Amino acid sequence: MRLSLPINTLINLPRPLLLISRSRYRNPSRSSTVAFRTSSLIPSSGVVSSSLCCFWYSTTKAMTTNVVGEEEEKRSTLSVELKETIDLTEKEQKIFDRLLGTLRYCNLDTQLRVAGGWVRDKLLGRESDDIDIAIDNMSGSEFLDKLKEYLSSRDEKVQGDTVIERNPEQSKHLETAKMRIYDQWIDFVNLRSEEYTENSRIPTMKFGTAKEDAYRRDLTINSLFYNINTGSVEDLTERGIDDLKSGRIVTPLPAKATFLDDPLRVLRAIRFGARFGFTLNEELKQAASSEEVRVALGEKISRERIGNEIDLMISGNGPVSAVKYLSDLKLFRVVFAFPSSSEPVPSEDCGSLCQAYLEAMWSLIQTPGLGKFSGEQRRLALYAALFLPFKKIVYKDNKGKLIPVVNHIFKFSMKRKTSDAETVINIHRTTEKFLSLIRSLQLKKDVQLDTLDWAADVLEHWKSISLDDPEVPETSKIRVLTGFLLREIKEFWRVALLTTLLWSCMDENQEIGHHDFQVDKIRESYQTIEETIRELASGEWQGDHANCRA
Repeated sequence: MRLSLPINTLINLPRPLLLISRSRYRNPSRSSTVAFRTSSLIPSSGVVSSSLCCFWYSTTKAMTTNVVGEEEEKRSTLSVELKETIDLTEKEQKIFDRLLGTLRYCNLDTQLRVAGGWVRDKLLGRESDDIDIAIDNMSGSEFLDKLKEYLSSRDEKVQGDTVIERNPEQSKHLETAKMRIYDQWIDFVNLRSEEYTENSRIPTMKFGTAKEDAYRRDLTINSLFYNINTGSVEDLTERGIDDLKSGRIVTPLPAKATFLDDPLRVLRAIRFGARFGFTLNEELKQAASSEEVRVALGEKISRERIGNEIDLMISGNGPVSAVKYLSDLKLFRVVFAFPSSSEPVPSEDCGSLCQAYLEAMWSLIQTPGLGKFSGEQRRLALYAALFLPFKKIVYKDNKGKLIPVVNHIFKFSMKRKTSDAETVINIHRTTEKFLSLIRSLQLKKDVQLDTLDWAADVLEHWKSISLDDPEVPETSKIRVLTGFLLREIKEFWRVALLTTLLWSCMDENQEIGHHDFQVDKIRESYQTIEETIRELASGEWQGDHANCRA
């Protein structure tokens, strides 16, 4: 009788692949060049995340202060090279031609401008598919009707269109019209200015000038316009270009008023600062950490919008910096809101420990040769590390049932999909089981496996088989237990292994704010254990295990 364990069918084990550097943005063969007035460009020294190559972390408050000081000093002297011209792709040129054609066909005296992020990214030499059109003398929905009329005259079909109504209660002050044209979604809004009454934070919207609109943007680097009619870049705050070149995150108007207008802008400022490695200016940081802004963020912005911003941070190229800003600016507990019934109550300083685990995981998954993680595995690995300090914290639901607090963070604090919560919680639960197998997998022999509570039923089944079949070796226990564990966690087993090794560094008696990770040793342990699992899957385990067949 053979022991059947299809471990090799449970895991996909490609050989480790070297991670390649982030691909460069392409230069389209066909382009339209436009110039703007600016001073001579300063060569860029480049922006490199300081966390990528660190193998040892000591997150004492004193050391953190020193590191932050050094990073701020480096960033304060940052210079960013901007393109002197905006290069349009063939698709962009075609889209803009249709927009200008609409003006001619309908005899419109209308100025069309691309606003915000697209202009910023193009000046940085990056491609962008985020095209937002700002219109000076009609609403987005009105222009959309004109555009459809023009396209119909050319026998060109509209691939899709919709209008998203304004929702001032959730700081969605503008009606937005959207159209899909040439496989590209385009947003259309009117230029606006906003007026506030003395007793209301909900503005009265009216058409505004391009300059008024630019000053109502979240950040100066996002306040730039590309005028489609004239083919020129417009810097109407007169500092957008300079702040982009100098790597500064600044609001066009006073920061506190800007954030109270739309508190989500706080998270956007953090996300862009982390994404580009730019520096948040002092006025902005003081406003972001003020109690009034923190309360407004928690009460005025929908949890889904908050969750979207956090997801973009974690999925971006600067998740550690983003979470550090959230912690330093006292926003961590606002965005990751805990239920009042949490047991035990998370520490007020829990953000720093969460950041430390995130930073360690970020370094690990960036390691060349450690294996290739999919985008989803990478994202959930970072969430699993970020929330690892909350692994044993629970809360009571309406029926009095104890639920992992991580479930509340995903489903209520961030309004993420249920599968995200389930996967991260499953990874956390698996760490206890994986941890009990670590020594056996490292030594390649069974070590104290008979006392594992979670494995009692599996081992009982193994014993019943081994008694009747002398060909089942004593040392096949580790193979059986590993197989069942991998079947439980499926394609996230490598993420679970990394999380387990991070969790093994946790000392519950260690002071929050002081935690050491020897990431080089974690990396070495991971590679040893992964290779052992490969051998188990392929039947290559030497010694007694050489006779153990799947």
